[in-house]
Amino acid sequence: MGYGQNNQNQERQAFSLLELNNRVKGVVLNAFPETCWVRAEMSDVRTNAASGHCYLEFIEKNAITGQLVAKARGSIWAKTFRMLKPYFEMETGQIFASGLKVLVKVSIEFHELYGYSLTVLDIDPAYTLGDMIRKRMEIIRQLKEEGVFTLNKELPLPTLPKRVAVITSPTAAGYEDFLNQLANNKAGYPFYPKLFPALMQGERTEESVIAALDRVYRHADCFDVVVIIRGGGATSDLNSFDSYLLAANCAQFPLPIITGIGHERDDTILDMVAHTRMKTTTGGRSRVPDRADGQSCRGGGRVTTGRLFVGN
Repeated sequence: MGYGQNNQNQERQAFSLLELNNRVKGVVLNAFPETCWVRAEMSDVRTNAASGHCYLEFIEKNAITGQLVAKARGSIWAKTFRMLKPYFEMETGQIFASGLKVLVKVSIEFHELYGYSLTVLDIDPAYTLGDMIRKRMEIIRQLKEEGVFTLNKELPLPTLPKRVAVITSPTAAGYEDFLNQLANNKAGYPFYPKLFPALMQGERTEESVIAALDRVYRHADCFDVVVIIRGGGATSDLNSFDSYLLAANCAQFPLPIITGIGHERDDTILDMVAHTRMKTTTGGRSRVPDRADGQSCRGGGRVTTGRLFVGN
């Protein structure tokens, strides 16, 4: 006699899917208080333009391997989101977006049709700020342990660095200001700037600036210094300049790097590893001619601003 035939003689209890989900819902709701605080990373953050609701996923990764170990759907209803988003951004200086670690107060929901989800009721910006500081300190520590943190600072800066590789956006107002300052420097020395275009805002900033550095490197003998210009803006716009990969590339670059990134209050890791850090674009652009004061220009005669033509 088969196994199935034996079971026919036994009374079995079968649940419909709805009944099963209702039981799971009851267990979930009884196992937790009405609300609780959860630590997680935000992912796939998106806002419904019509309703104003925010939908996202909360994820957790293994700290060593980076492998995804947990995930939950989340939602922030429009009434809450209208207050929570500006509050978070004002306190942290960060755009409410994917990739940030957050501490959120949630209610746990289990719907018979849509399953398990978390509804966000509140957020603690201090937790996110602490995580950002921790990440910065880890990057700085890693650069120091690798022995590259001060390498660029140790390079000699030419007395008259005339040949200048400029990494910035060609449409940036700071770039035009920089060229004007070089052209109209009080000493009348000639400078030969060459633009290496890069994105200076957005998710692709890191890779774009590194690519520009690679292009400069192929013509390193043609330049005396590299100037990286990025004017002021929201603190979140400068996050890319706290990147380990970008900082490591700049720290080990064979030419002195001068940065003019953000305002006086801004302090990026790229600034820390650069040869010379000048706050505001005006500061960055004034650095080059200042070193030429009192020095003679090679070739003599009347000096004008020139252009250095180098292939990309």
